[in-house]
Amino acid sequence: MTTILGIAVVLGGVIFAHELGHFIFAKLTGMRVETFSIGFPPKIIKKKIGETEYCLSAIPLGGYVKVTGVIDESLDVEGATNAKDDPKSFASRKTWQKALFITGGVIFNFILAWFIFSFLTLASGITEAEKGTELGEVVADFPAWKAGIRTGDKILSVNNTDVSSWEEMTAIIHQFPKDTILVKWERNEGIFEQKIPTIANKILEDGKFKDVGMIGISPIFTQRKAGLLEAFGAGLANTFYWLKITFVSLKAVITGAESVKNLGGPIMIAQLAGESARSGLATLLGFMAIISVNLGFVNLLPIPALDGGHLIVILIEGILRRPLSDNTKIRIQQVGLAIILMITVLVLFNDISRWFAG
Repeated sequence: MTTILGIAVVLGGVIFAHELGHFIFAKLTGMRVETFSIGFPPKIIKKKIGETEYCLSAIPLGGYVKVTGVIDESLDVEGATNAKDDPKSFASRKTWQKALFITGGVIFNFILAWFIFSFLTLASGITEAEKGTELGEVVADFPAWKAGIRTGDKILSVNNTDVSSWEEMTAIIHQFPKDTILVKWERNEGIFEQKIPTIANKILEDGKFKDVGMIGISPIFTQRKAGLLEAFGAGLANTFYWLKITFVSLKAVITGAESVKNLGGPIMIAQLAGESARSGLATLLGFMAIISVNLGFVNLLPIPALDGGHLIVILIEGILRRPLSDNTKIRIQQVGLAIILMITVLVLFNDISRWFAG
């Protein structure tokens, strides 16, 4: 039950925010919204209010906002053709209005993430690490723990280099992934020294992932209250951080630096949503914010059938000062749908393989 609730909150929240963005900007720019749906058909619940039919549909892998005159994944050429002279149709809008509608979902996904990160900062405060080398936590079964280092110990030197700050210490340890380092530490005026193997962990540094050495220690953290403006600033910083993580991760897969096996899909998201829900509301909301950033970024990719693909078509038409032919748009959508189908099959295969691998 907790897993189902987690899935509903995470997927439902990010999808609703995305489609709400399209809906609001369509309305603001004078377009007619025929359908607002959470989920894909068949429709479970539907109600028409004014000119729009609002739906809750059976397949919970997305949603859609159907605007009069748009040739989208429905491939409705006849409807788009008949609506060309409609003053409320997509075709009758200016280029900037079309672009605003198309990017509205992405904008709202980023806004959702920003608000969630800001709220979490406001609720929990700002976490700050103390500057010294006294240990706040030693992770069980990691190299430092196995060497006998414990919470409260103070690191004195690494590889015979004296350290007085956490930054100095970690800078040395990070240089030796999957290696051995000589660590000296103090406990109750007793001095200990031992060679300790390191593990490798990936961190984002200078716009790319890098393997660094780690032994499983963390500093003493303190919490302080955050003001409203500071919380919004921290929320914005977190949003950009996860946007950068998403970009670098996808770039690594495309360039071959990381395996496509690392790509995850709806099954993996569902599993992580369930785990997040069991860890508490704050963890669930944080995961929801990360997924919202991921969804927003992926939708900006210039792939036909995604928002980024639609945006490219709009910009091309704006430059040419004439619309592309309906047949051209249909072909573009068909190519995009084929690409998305292949990616969907790949991530589902990865998800199922991970599931059976345990």
